[in-house]
Amino acid sequence: MVKINKDSLVKMSVQGNISPPKTGPYRINTHGYASTLPGVGGITYNVKVGSSAMGWVADHVEPGVSIKVKDEQDNSGLQTFACVGNEAVVISGSAKGRKGVVIGKHGGIEHVIVQFDDDTLDKLAIDDKIAIKAFGTGLKLTDHPDISIKNLDPDLLEKLPIKETSEGIEVPVTTKIPAHLMGSGIGAPTTHRGDYDITTHDPEAYEKYNLKDLKLGDLVLLEDSDNEFGREYLKGARSIGVVIHSDCVVTGHGPGVTTLLTSKKPVIEGSFDDKANIANYLDLEKLEEENKQQDQDKDK
Repeated sequence: MVKINKDSLVKMSVQGNISPPKTGPYRINTHGYASTLPGVGGITYNVKVGSSAMGWVADHVEPGVSIKVKDEQDNSGLQTFACVGNEAVVISGSAKGRKGVVIGKHGGIEHVIVQFDDDTLDKLAIDDKIAIKAFGTGLKLTDHPDISIKNLDPDLLEKLPIKETSEGIEVPVTTKIPAHLMGSGIGAPTTHRGDYDITTHDPEAYEKYNLKDLKLGDLVLLEDSDNEFGREYLKGARSIGVVIHSDCVVTGHGPGVTTLLTSKKPVIEGSFDDKANIANYLDLEKLEEENKQQDQDKDK
């Protein structure tokens, strides 16, 4: 297991409300056609971590539950300190006390995305409050100073089958994405929050890099992509990210990727594993059982 500075990190509470769905009247696709499609926000019942990121009649759809704080400054704290893998707890409404887990952070619209089991989703309503035990900001690999960690809960990091190599580390990924396919979000200085998109509209690249099989929650390697202090092309740089929203119809967009690990040097490698998805490391079944047990305890 890689050594980390877990015991030095601060765990704190951040909070948001379930955000209503948002959309413009039309989305214009790469062929110039307009359509009305589901997009970001709200409570999404049938799209979740582990679902396909492709093929939905939608644009930027976020799996599970999308939360935000209306005040921009307060939302900055939620977006910055919440990390993938953090525990989330419903603190208002019919699902009060139910637990979920953070699975992504979406830039632009500035949502934190949370996974809950199906029974909990049925009890949730727009504007319900969700508290998150934010843990992970400042996380480091103590033996690998050239690698930066972003947006990642240390408990989830410890569950990932990361191997140390003579050059650095090797992380399981479902695919490797070349830098020229990275689109919307490139140049943003905020890699400690949000995401940027894999563009999917070139048919040859779509097949070559197996984009049709991308799933929400997949770990992917971004080649020649520096995500340390901003998102940019840098020869030899490597980043590992997690797919957090669906494919898109608009130009320059596609499945969103939240940064987890990055280095300006070629010290991060990816090993192909079709099961390299955070759904397989988060123990979601155990979380669902805990929620069921909570209901049983209430009924006694």
